[in-house]
Amino acid sequence: MEITGLAACEVLDSRGRPTVWCEVVLSSGARGSASVPSGASTSSHERRELRDGGERYEGRGVGRAVANVLQELAQAVNGIDASDQRLVDKALVEADGTSDLSRLGANAVLAVSVATALAAAEACKLPLYKYLAGNLGVQPLLPLPMVNILSGGAHAGGCIDVQDVLVVPVGAASFAQAIEWATTVREATRREAKALGYFADLAADEGGLGLALSSNRAGLDLLCAGINAAGLMPGRDISIAIDVAASQFREPSGYLLRSEGRELTATALVEELATWCGHYPIVSIEDPLAEDDWTGWGLAAEKLAGTVQLVGDDLFATDIERLERGLKAGVANAVLVKPNQVGTLTAALEVLRRAQGAGLSTILSARSGETEDCWLADLAVGWASGQIKVGSTTRSERTAKWNRLLRIEADPSSGVTFAGREPLRRWDVVHPNEESRNVAGGQS
Repeated sequence: MEITGLAACEVLDSRGRPTVWCEVVLSSGARGSASVPSGASTSSHERRELRDGGERYEGRGVGRAVANVLQELAQAVNGIDASDQRLVDKALVEADGTSDLSRLGANAVLAVSVATALAAAEACKLPLYKYLAGNLGVQPLLPLPMVNILSGGAHAGGCIDVQDVLVVPVGAASFAQAIEWATTVREATRREAKALGYFADLAADEGGLGLALSSNRAGLDLLCAGINAAGLMPGRDISIAIDVAASQFREPSGYLLRSEGRELTATALVEELATWCGHYPIVSIEDPLAEDDWTGWGLAAEKLAGTVQLVGDDLFATDIERLERGLKAGVANAVLVKPNQVGTLTAALEVLRRAQGAGLSTILSARSGETEDCWLADLAVGWASGQIKVGSTTRSERTAKWNRLLRIEADPSSGVTFAGREPLRRWDVVHPNEESRNVAGGQS
């Protein structure tokens, strides 16, 4: 199963920007290919993509990264057994020689890393999720989806400050029902927005509705109205997740909510989020404070961690050292895992397993600049992450991942189970009666 050759070229991601595609060829003839995503809202602690600069693609070309795949990285992994993912990834990292993969490019390194896993799975005549689960000795698990309905921040031109308002189909009995409910809620929310006079027919970067709402809280009211209009009950059938992405509106003086013309201290921001949690069926809040506001994160943990899933994304940047610091400080109870933040599958898996071992929830996540590849869906199942977040139910780079998960569930030989609401059980908010349903819908 030795690696005998690499191919690579420049392809386009969902924003029409170049990214790296790589194919790994094995001695058995098996092949695996992967293209890698890119984020818009990025942590300063992520490993570094390599971009060309200059005039091509407004400086965003990845010709140098492609050349690095074909030359230095190909030499580094040639002859290595593809089934030894750790050894392959070690060779890739050592070939780069920098702590942030900036010399050869994290985009180049990740493309080779993922393509290697796919080639090894193909050599074993297994789908990637079964290959990964078998190596770990875990039962494949279909994740509970977080589905983007409303977009703001860096994903929608800052029309609201909060980056994502998502639904979590906690009452769904299957993954297929979860996606059906999420799709129904998105359409119902779009109709509710149009009825209020908003132009709601365009999709943001991740397929959510990008609406210039009067306030961030108005997005929660609108989503609850959409859930109700879909014939579902907020909290019982559908709960809410928020990606605040607070690093994007962090200023030296505080947190500036530009869409509302307000500036808040970390304490005031945490208090506002706590108020939202008391009024809406929110089960998950991601990046409520900026990535290096450790003091603010401590306040958030004290106020929110007992009642919601408090997710570190920019905070941890899928970095094991930052995760260890977070575990010591007790600042989050969940981790977002993005392979392209750290550059190799081995490093991403290390963070996921360490978090799970420490009792934290884990969520596999796509990026705003995605490709039509669906390997992330297989990672979520094979690594038993429990949750996944890839965007909305529109745009094909998003639906490619949902559709992959739907096909896995529909395959009678897959042997997978659906996580359901179990990953959120500790923070599950249920509104069991009509009175609570009206409160959740903003009608109090």
